[in-house]
Amino acid sequence: MTESMIKIYVVEDNDWYNRLLVHTLSLNPDYQVKSFFNGNDFLNSLNDAPDIVTLDYRLPDLNGGELLKRLKQDFPAIEVILISEQEDINVVVELLKLGARDYIIKTNDIRDRLLNTVQNIRKEMGLRNEISQLRKEVQQKYNFKTSLIGESKAMNAVYEKIDKATNTNITVSIAGETGTGKELVAKAIHYNSKQRDKSFVAVNVAALPSELIESELFGHEKGAFTGATYRRIGKFEEADGGTLFLDEIAEMDPSFQVKLLRALQEKEIVRVGSNQTIKTDCRIIVATNKNLKEEVKKGNFREDLYYRLLGLPIELPPLRDRGNDVLILAKHFTEAFCKENNLAVKKLSDKAQSKLLSHNYPGNIRELKSIIELAVTLADHDEIQPGDLFFDQEQEYVADSNGQELTLRDYEFKIIRSYLNKYNQDIKLVAEKLDIGASTIYRLLKEMK
Repeated sequence: MTESMIKIYVVEDNDWYNRLLVHTLSLNPDYQVKSFFNGNDFLNSLNDAPDIVTLDYRLPDLNGGELLKRLKQDFPAIEVILISEQEDINVVVELLKLGARDYIIKTNDIRDRLLNTVQNIRKEMGLRNEISQLRKEVQQKYNFKTSLIGESKAMNAVYEKIDKATNTNITVSIAGETGTGKELVAKAIHYNSKQRDKSFVAVNVAALPSELIESELFGHEKGAFTGATYRRIGKFEEADGGTLFLDEIAEMDPSFQVKLLRALQEKEIVRVGSNQTIKTDCRIIVATNKNLKEEVKKGNFREDLYYRLLGLPIELPPLRDRGNDVLILAKHFTEAFCKENNLAVKKLSDKAQSKLLSHNYPGNIRELKSIIELAVTLADHDEIQPGDLFFDQEQEYVADSNGQELTLRDYEFKIIRSYLNKYNQDIKLVAEKLDIGASTIYRLLKEMK
């Protein structure tokens, strides 16, 4: 049986109808069909795990309704289609409530109706399998033992905290400088926890205007305010059963903090423009690049909300305190960028590695990634040299005053122009300073014309 095939059991005591159903379904080569004439034989074969069951409501030994109850209790994943001459609407409604996928009356169009229902089930099964596969891929991507890179003592302490966080639903507060990977840690916790099959919803609090934050998090009803032309589900409801990640929590407007505190304590929210409470159950992970305790002292953050959110604190170390992790991350970024751009993998020379280790990385991992990607682009050979590495203070000249997005070639031109101006148009000296060939500079100058 191939992965594309589905297994269907036909349970029907009427010989003619049994053969009709089996023949109809067997016309599709992707359907593996097996028939039964009574309930007990069918139950004894359930270990083979069918995907779909067509079940006669009136069997000689067992009632179809009772069989349906038993199936849905013990094998909830099996889709059940009831087939009968019974047309009592009350019976039909009751069976559908018990979990039947469809109820088909034995009429002349039974074959078309059956094939249509089975086809719809098959499509949904395919979608469920795709979603399941995607979830597995995402979980693997955010397996913190592979997605978080580094072997320093400071990072090992972080891994221990993440491991503890994945075993419970405790609130987690992540602190660290900008660019240290706070959201990556939040995703690692979610995708390795029991909430992994539910939604991970991220909200950047700093990006939300104070007048919109309540609507964004709690949702709103149609007509709640000017522009509310439809009902909107808030982030708390989106994350129900999963994880809500509130990034830059220290930037939350003080006037909303008390409403957030109540929502967390009561596990319920009220949409803007409504009086109805809605129960929510999502794990909360917050992150900040500020010292929340200091924000409490300054009066910018509520003390009661601070203690409600503290939970399990995880402090992400800045890159400058991670020692040799700089080189481990640099190697990773180099290989990833080369792969993304179909380039031969380049290596870092010993001098380039020394230069990387000498920098303090105010922009942390994000800065290192940017430095490496530019270096890979600038390097003329298969080895990255110190001259290919440009740090923040050296990159001031490549910033565009109008905020215009530039291509990597534009950056190369700016670098060459800046160095030529700095060293009085001495191409040989500039070539030495940038550790590139003079011919490369001549080529770039020709392209600039």
